[in-house]
Amino acid sequence: MKSMRISKRIFDLITTMIGLVIILPLLLVLSLLVWIFLGTPILFRQPRPGYKGRPFITYKYRTMTNRTGPDGKLLPDAKRLTSFGRFLRSTSMDDLPQVFNVLRGEMSLVGPRPLLMQYLERYTPEQMRRHDVLPGITGWAQINGRNALDWDEKFRLDVWYVDHWSFWLDLKILFLTPWKVFRREGISQPGHVTAEEFKGSGQQK
Repeated sequence: MKSMRISKRIFDLITTMIGLVIILPLLLVLSLLVWIFLGTPILFRQPRPGYKGRPFITYKYRTMTNRTGPDGKLLPDAKRLTSFGRFLRSTSMDDLPQVFNVLRGEMSLVGPRPLLMQYLERYTPEQMRRHDVLPGITGWAQINGRNALDWDEKFRLDVWYVDHWSFWLDLKILFLTPWKVFRREGISQPGHVTAEEFKGSGQQK
């Protein structure tokens, strides 16, 4: 298993460094556009659980404003998500800065998506197994429904990936991801502009 993790890490490093050279102009253009449409900070930083649930800081492009209501609290996502932000999310380009998390060894190109820290205490022991591998920029759940899936189904696919990981499975996921992004499938859960909060299995509305 250790040798498999090492080979996966080597593949991530080589592929990410080559890809970074190719997409660097795009990253610069997107950074400029985020600055124009949303201002600073350009990057959204947030702690997320990584391997074995250990926290790390993930990087994404901002897609929302910091608008607050009269009470000083942030407005709901639907009122803060801009049209440019929707475009970034629908094309998954808001996730591109996570290539730096891959270079740092905090993420992999392929793996279960890193979610919110507060979800850790809401997982069942089986769902918690999604953290037995590094989180990924794309994953098995992302090419099989993305955010259109309910949480239980998404976690089932995540755990399936943990149990069936192989080099060829990663290649398949990487190959299919651009097609899924191009078709803009499963961008958000029905009735939500982003993903519905996970409240625990059996606790969803």
